[in-house]
Amino acid sequence: MAGGNGQEFILAKNCKIVALVVFFLIVSLLSVCAESNLNQKEDTPTDTTTIKTESVPEAHTPKAMIEYPALDIPVPDTPLYRKYYAQYSTPEGLSYLSKIMQRSTPYREFIFAELDRLEVPHWLIYLPVIESGFLPKAVSRSGATGIWQFMRNSIGGYGIRINEWMDERRDPWLTTTAAIRKLKDNHNYFGDWPLALAAYNCGLGATKNAMKKSGLNDYWDISQKGFFKPESAHYVPKLFAIATILSKSEELGIDWGTAQDQQELTNIPVSRPVDMNVLAKETGIKPEELTSLNPSLYYSITPPGLPYNLRIPASYQEAVAALLEDHSRILLEYYLYTIKSGDTLFALSLHYGVSVDMILQYNSGISPRTLQLGKKLVIPALREVHAYSGKKDRDDLNFTGNYWVTKGDTLWSIALAYGVQVETLADKNNLQVNSILKLGKQLRVPIL
Repeated sequence: MAGGNGQEFILAKNCKIVALVVFFLIVSLLSVCAESNLNQKEDTPTDTTTIKTESVPEAHTPKAMIEYPALDIPVPDTPLYRKYYAQYSTPEGLSYLSKIMQRSTPYREFIFAELDRLEVPHWLIYLPVIESGFLPKAVSRSGATGIWQFMRNSIGGYGIRINEWMDERRDPWLTTTAAIRKLKDNHNYFGDWPLALAAYNCGLGATKNAMKKSGLNDYWDISQKGFFKPESAHYVPKLFAIATILSKSEELGIDWGTAQDQQELTNIPVSRPVDMNVLAKETGIKPEELTSLNPSLYYSITPPGLPYNLRIPASYQEAVAALLEDHSRILLEYYLYTIKSGDTLFALSLHYGVSVDMILQYNSGISPRTLQLGKKLVIPALREVHAYSGKKDRDDLNFTGNYWVTKGDTLWSIALAYGVQVETLADKNNLQVNSILKLGKQLRVPIL
């Protein structure tokens, strides 16, 4: 009996074990099925709003959308590079770079778009940092102007004009395109970005001359050997050090500011004088907005008789176009005129349709008998007229004669003797009106 009871006990025990195993298998199977169903539900989009949200990552925030382009060319670890990296990576340097990059907000998206369009590296956006600090009206000691710092002798072929009414080097949009084209032209010529940048700084001729004298074609070697002037030898390593730092702006806490929403702009060709203040009053555009969109204008007046692309918000295009097409409307408050030789207030009053007394009222301190050359007159705009050209010399004057300067001569006295305008005589001899003449100097004069 004792043996039979033992077998029954063992059998009962085994049955319990089998039952437990089966139970756990069933539970595990049910768990797997539940997990599978849950995953299937998560993979099945049921809400269109959820899809839209997931398709826009956190980079949708303005800060995350900022691009910090990195250099894509090798940079030697030179002493000058280390110097500028150390200088601008200090707390003061980082704060300075933040302020500079915040100035770029009105133009940044346009610059990136032009870099894309002209297929050049995005890190070239850092160039205005060392050129101008992104100040549109910055002027260097040598006269370079604007955020890209164009010299007068470097604008040829890039669609930039300078005259008494405007300096288009101060236009960030126009000069952005011009500067990128110039940099691309330099790179196409040299096939090397450091040399292209050096040429942007000191000129194509100076860069070629440094290469010729050194017998080298590598910017870093030419700089190390001393064939570049100090400014050009510092220019590229300084730019690359700042570019390296700014490419790590998020890591270093450099705040570029939020790029301004790029409102749609449009250009309207204008060839008549238009005062921005009058245009603002007539159309409702803010005067400061018109001025900021057209920074090349000296006096907030479009140049008379010259084509000018007036930049305005696109939403005002219809209103501005209608106003400009109405030639019965005078869109000026006053004219500005620069006195030239031979001018009289009487001649000016006839041309501009105002009295001599009215000109005198607007310009206290001038004497009708002794007008000062180069002085600007404010003339009320009672009617719309072309710019006064003054007394002109005949177009057929033949300046093939010669005159040798003697003691006491001035361009004025010589012009008087030959019966020509002093400006014409100066222009024919590549001189300024008030140039001091050297004894014995040969001048070209008309044959009488």
